[in-house]
Amino acid sequence: MPGTRLECLAGVGEYETIRAMAGEAFSTLSDFHARHRDWIFGHLGYDLKNELEPLESRLPDPAGFPDLHFFVPLYLVMLKPGELVIGTLGKRAEEIWEEIMHAPPENTARPGREALPVPTARFTRSAYLEAIRHLQEHILRGDCYEITFCQEFFMEDIEVDPLSVYKQLAVLSPNPSCAYYAFDDHYLLCASPERYLQNQGGKLLSQPIKGTARRWPDDPVRDRHEKETLHASAKERSENVMIVDLVRNDLSKVCREGSVQVEELWGIYAFPQVFQMISSVTGILEPSHSWLDAIKATFPMGSMTGAPKRRVMELIERYELTKRGLYSGAVGYIDPDGNFDFNVVIRSILYNKASRYLSFPTGSAITVASDPIKEYTECLLKATAMKKALEGEGL
Repeated sequence: MPGTRLECLAGVGEYETIRAMAGEAFSTLSDFHARHRDWIFGHLGYDLKNELEPLESRLPDPAGFPDLHFFVPLYLVMLKPGELVIGTLGKRAEEIWEEIMHAPPENTARPGREALPVPTARFTRSAYLEAIRHLQEHILRGDCYEITFCQEFFMEDIEVDPLSVYKQLAVLSPNPSCAYYAFDDHYLLCASPERYLQNQGGKLLSQPIKGTARRWPDDPVRDRHEKETLHASAKERSENVMIVDLVRNDLSKVCREGSVQVEELWGIYAFPQVFQMISSVTGILEPSHSWLDAIKATFPMGSMTGAPKRRVMELIERYELTKRGLYSGAVGYIDPDGNFDFNVVIRSILYNKASRYLSFPTGSAITVASDPIKEYTECLLKATAMKKALEGEGL
């Protein structure tokens, strides 16, 4: 996709770390970056919305991720086309290279492992359909235009090997914004296809996804038909444009006047399980605004909220059953100069090893034209790769 420059970026080990809940999280992040002026990696949880708007989160939070966590890595490995860069605050770069080259293949086979239980849906099918009907009533009343509504699939009292599951997920669903992210007993196994926001020298790029169709890799004719149908769908185009307009409005708060542009509208991209409709929106950051201002002006990302943003976040709190936490937040990095790149945490497994709780939420965009049954089916489709990765873990 446009904007992709690095093939892979890894931060390993913690030289120093911060974590915070909504309230003073963004100022904590700003101070942390200013103090170190180094590469930092971490996440922004969805519920940081409560620091940006007069909102609250009272739903249960079984996954238990903090709203914000960042760290300065001991080792940085950056893979570019034809080049590998190693940075270190510990051993010499040459030593790291030798360890990488001589590391034995990791054996992730787990003989005798019992099959994992079937994930539980937080919503029953009937309860989900009823919630969608309530949301459409809100749309008809003029409360909002579009809302991204999510449901959670979960397992309790569960033990998995996170790296093994991630490797299987990466094979099943190799996406451009994927991430393996771990700290303490928290693990994110992320196969996201979506970029939230990138800053490269003051040029901001957001690539919201709205519009999904199933792939049929064994049936090229049907596969092509699904792609063409998605591109021509008035409903999917309308949903995509609503979010593009929201992103343009958010970026205009911090960008030079007239610099916000839609570089691509309704692009159709193929992924292993689905086609996605992706648009690209850019803008030039006003010199009076900082890199953090760009994040605060656009977070949470419109593709995971809907429009208008504040009202739909109130409705999300009212109708969803668990706190989103890291799901529909962002994971990424910030470099010493304030350049950054963050994904959207979707198509992901969240695992709390200490509490033995595993979760993979999915969602879809609800409009007045939505068919509740099709939205339910879309959620199941988006869960496919995570379920298969976990089934593989149980073998």
